Amino acid sequence: MRARLLVVLVTLALTVVAAFAVPLFGSTAAQRTQQLVIARNADVDRFVVLAQQAVDSGDPSALAVDAARYSSLYGEAVVVVDARGVPLVETGGMTAAEPVVRSLVESALRNQPAKGPEQLSPWSADPVYFARPVGTGTRVAGVVVLRASVATAAADVAARWAAIVAGAVLVAALFVLLAVLLARWMVRPLHELENGVQAVTEGHRAQVPDRAGPRELRSLATSFNRMSDAVVEASEQQRRLVADASHQLRNPMAALRLRVDSLASRVDEDGQRTYRATVAEVERLESLLDGLLALALAESAATRLAAGEAGDEPCDLPSVLAERVDAWRPSADAAGVDLAAAEGHHAPVTVRCPEGDLAQVLDVLLDNAVHYAGQGATITTGYETGDTTATVIVSDNGPGLSTEDRERATERFWRAGGDGAPRGTGLGLAIANQHVLARGGKLELRQAEPHGLEVRVELPLATGGPA
Repeated sequence: MRARLLVVLVTLALTVVAAFAVPLFGSTAAQRTQQLVIARNADVDRFVVLAQQAVDSGDPSALAVDAARYSSLYGEAVVVVDARGVPLVETGGMTAAEPVVRSLVESALRNQPAKGPEQLSPWSADPVYFARPVGTGTRVAGVVVLRASVATAAADVAARWAAIVAGAVLVAALFVLLAVLLARWMVRPLHELENGVQAVTEGHRAQVPDRAGPRELRSLATSFNRMSDAVVEASEQQRRLVADASHQLRNPMAALRLRVDSLASRVDEDGQRTYRATVAEVERLESLLDGLLALALAESAATRLAAGEAGDEPCDLPSVLAERVDAWRPSADAAGVDLAAAEGHHAPVTVRCPEGDLAQVLDVLLDNAVHYAGQGATITTGYETGDTTATVIVSDNGPGLSTEDRERATERFWRAGGDGAPRGTGLGLAIANQHVLARGGKLELRQAEPHGLEVRVELPLATGGPA
């Protein structure tokens, strides 16, 4: 938007400057042309008077001396002829036999008015001819022809045009500067609002300046700040509700679990199936409450980080990854899955994520891979480093997920279907995704080749990058 606004304002400014500059070009050129015409007409009138005296006295010597002095002083040619076209004076290298001069003499002898010179420009080079009959009325006693150079006048026009161009450039630069300032004044609040909307979309509190820009934008910023407070407060209340509910339900669930466990020896053979189903549901409820509490804590951590209330706690990615792989290897062996860590990584890689959070994210990925890859599958772990990020990769060659399922995998309570699929809470990847987003990272699910699932967790490197 800023670019489009600048284009409109700058185009308007340049159009206004051009509208003033172009007429100035014409008026200055016309003014200098008129000055040349007036000055040379005055010289011609003086030679007409001298020529009339020479014709009346029959002695053109005074006229010849004056014309020669004029040509020597100004470098402009003068030709004077009598009524029969006989030259009386020829100076400056111009003769009466030249076609241009002869045509002007014939017109003047017929008392026809001479055509005025065209308007001068900086590139004008052709001389200008002035012709005037000697005598009055029908008694034409001769003709005076003067050839004037336009070099000085063209140079003056060029200097004036250069001054106009310099002034126009200066004014245009001022207009462009004003356009930039005006565009910034108008667009900056919109950028602030855009950033605020993005922050609110991510669940963060945003306060945009409400004292900059036009009155309408200031009013919009004030309304946006109130909306941001309301949205974030509602989201925070929702998180507190989930956390409080899950926390408060833990004690009743623990008591229920104790009572159910105490019934184990008193349930007869016919009730064992129902009893085992009850125990499984209690365990699922316990797992669900734990997941809800973990999700609420992850979302709260994201909010605190966005508000700057918590600092980054870096950890060494390879060591945490190796530790979690070792911890999950017994479970993988029990499930008939080969869990292998990628080789060739030895240098420390420090990422901006606490060790506990990264371990929880890896636990979710490894847990899903072990339970969903299937017996006989192979799970491979590793990482890649870039200029500013490091990416943890957990992949398997199991059945994988469809494109639609991969897009929904990080949603709360979503679980993969299919025969034999474990019954989880559907919160694991949602919790992991919250931890990753809170640290400015990205969790992505891809199709592994030739089949299976590849999960990539991209995290920003700590200051200084990989060691």
